Amino acid sequence: MLPVSDTVAVHGWCADTPPIVFHSFTSPLHPPGTKKMEHKGNSWHERCFICNFCQEPIGTNSFVKKDGKNYCMSCYEKQFALQCVHCMKPITAGGVSYRDQPWHKECFVCNGCKMQLAGQRFTSRDDLAYCLECFCNLFAKTCAYCTTPISGLGGSKYISFEDRQWHNDCFNCQKCDVSLVGRGFLTFKQDILCPDCGKDI
Repeated sequence: MLPVSDTVAVHGWCADTPPIVFHSFTSPLHPPGTKKMEHKGNSWHERCFICNFCQEPIGTNSFVKKDGKNYCMSCYEKQFALQCVHCMKPITAGGVSYRDQPWHKECFVCNGCKMQLAGQRFTSRDDLAYCLECFCNLFAKTCAYCTTPISGLGGSKYISFEDRQWHNDCFNCQKCDVSLVGRGFLTFKQDILCPDCGKDI
């Protein structure tokens, strides 16, 4: 066995090839036949290829290289991965950000129906996220004519008068069906009428 420098260890099993640079500088020499671990052109003794945090051998398990140091997946997640604000577990892939907070894609769901919201249109109320359907069903005003929810989302316009609301398309004279948007109108009981139809009331 040849002597070891600070960065080079040459053993009987590799003496016939150019010196191999190992990435553990303080490990003792290992006997010939010690397994060599390689990754992207770097080489380690099997027992020197350890997690920088827990100091346990990584072996053939998954690992992450950060700032030139190797971490087993468990330690990397504990030390560096973002934690989901909902489940408090590390986000390793597929995370989303909502109100500057990290979420797993699977945890970011509608507060009403629990459907995943990542990649979907949604809105919020009282800091809780809702799909559009749940938001409309739970919070939207109801159109006085068609009785369906008025979301007011996506630039859709609606008319509000006293304690009633209408979709723009539903705000029509009850007798002749002419649109009353931007026009004068009269009310008779629960009906809205154009001036022509309302003059006989």
